[in-house]
Amino acid sequence: MSSLFAPLQLRDLTLPNRIILAPMCQYQCNGRDGVPTAWHLMHYGARAAGGFGLLIAEASGVSPEGRITPWCCGLWNDEQVEAWKPIVDFVHSQGAPFAIQLQHAGRKASIYRDFEAGKTGSVPLDDGGWETIGPTAEPFPGLANPRAATAEDLAKVVADFAAAARRADAAGFDAVEIHAAHGYLLFQFLSPLSNTRTDSYGGDLAGRAKLLLEVTDAVRAVWPAHKPLLVRLSATEWTEGGFTVDDATEVSRMLAAHGVDLMDISSGGNVMVKIPSAPGYQVPLAKAVRAAGLPVTVAGQITGPAQAQAILDAGESDAISLARVALREPSWPLRAAAELDADAMARYPDSYLRGRWPAGEPVR
Repeated sequence: MSSLFAPLQLRDLTLPNRIILAPMCQYQCNGRDGVPTAWHLMHYGARAAGGFGLLIAEASGVSPEGRITPWCCGLWNDEQVEAWKPIVDFVHSQGAPFAIQLQHAGRKASIYRDFEAGKTGSVPLDDGGWETIGPTAEPFPGLANPRAATAEDLAKVVADFAAAARRADAAGFDAVEIHAAHGYLLFQFLSPLSNTRTDSYGGDLAGRAKLLLEVTDAVRAVWPAHKPLLVRLSATEWTEGGFTVDDATEVSRMLAAHGVDLMDISSGGNVMVKIPSAPGYQVPLAKAVRAAGLPVTVAGQITGPAQAQAILDAGESDAISLARVALREPSWPLRAAAELDADAMARYPDSYLRGRWPAGEPVR
């Protein structure tokens, strides 16, 4: 059996293979209400039919002010739950488990989507934007000044994550992922570059990780015990004085003790820096964090089936997350099965069986 098509067990959830659809913002809630639409049914449905072993829905705000943009999905009310239900049901009908990423964007919230014609940066209040919060009042470069989060703000963030997790369960999701990467609120607190607070939420790594652990505990307390909990983490900031892979490894150890089941490893996003991007460039980060004891998945210019399988075979990751390549190729897992002589493990919808890749032949 190809290692890429081996099942992966996370609590009571069995992933049929180790190919994960990474959470990628779609910015398609055109009502600016956080309610998923027909676009999301098409987007996730196509990739469920395309054979992914786990789909992770895009960063979804735990509150209106937690969204990255006004066009992002949310899980702060029951209307959103009801809109997610048929999407979850369809994904399940194709044999795929479905997770959702829960998010608070902090000082990087209230921005324009990247394809909004002629508009960039922070959305003004008179155009539907809102005041943001961060560890301090220091802004992300090019964005509006945030307000330094108070203890009351942070208590609300924790409660909002827990409430969103309850709604994720009501919508039928199989797992939730806490977003602590890419310079959003939980990572803003983890980083010594953006968190210079002098209270209990700042200082050493234990203080900077306090908010993440409080969120994790609150989510785990309401999330069903048989369902897995994931955390996405930026394992380095790629700059001197920032959060490091050693920090990420220690945070992973902390999270393991708080009921987390898998680490989703990425990097960067909190400061303006040139990332040394190259094929598989985040794999060494995943390998390092994996040593802490939790299984990991990794993304980052992983585009070929043989490349993905080699990462697993080398023990550098337990699963592979596909992002941009999955946008252009919704059925990547079906092609991978053919290239890796694992066609028996491919999960084709009945209506697509006549379009199977020729097993064992190169496909380009």
